[in-house]
Amino acid sequence: MPTEVEMKFSISNLRAFRLELKAAGFREITPSTHEMNTLYDGALHPLKRRGEVLRIRKYGNDWKLTHKSKGKDGRHKTRKETETKVEDGKRLEEVFAAIGFKPAFRYEKFRSEWSDGKGHVVLDETPIGNFGEIEGPPRWIDGVAKALGISRNLYITKSYAELFYDWKRRTRSKAKNMTFADIERNNA
Repeated sequence: MPTEVEMKFSISNLRAFRLELKAAGFREITPSTHEMNTLYDGALHPLKRRGEVLRIRKYGNDWKLTHKSKGKDGRHKTRKETETKVEDGKRLEEVFAAIGFKPAFRYEKFRSEWSDGKGHVVLDETPIGNFGEIEGPPRWIDGVAKALGISRNLYITKSYAELFYDWKRRTRSKAKNMTFADIERNNA
């Protein structure tokens, strides 16, 4: 299984950060594209209790199924990730329901992908703020972060679900999912 190594960071000004990426030799390989993620779990939350993730992602018109093992937090988040393309995500949702896996959490964003040929930086516009992710070999991550002015104390290793629940505590939002509609409806 491939190992995912990444870290997130908060972005206050997306336009300025895009210019920094270009200046650092990155090119946009996928323009901002809508992405909807649904995490699945059983009735007693066995996956969550083990620190695992089972996700169906729709990115533009493409669907992917992903399983992530329990991660190791250090300077970067590291975990085993198994991912495959899916032809019909709606049908897969029906399969999950038939075997007792139900949607546990949904999160949405607009993602653009950037590369320098060695690794990836993604920019995510989410309902709770803008974030970047740098994914690749650990030394490369640290080198890119340094070149982009992101100090190690700004590294985030939390998942989007964890960031959402932190945000909910701070804002006292009643939203159940990190979707634009749910947050707008519950914070109007």
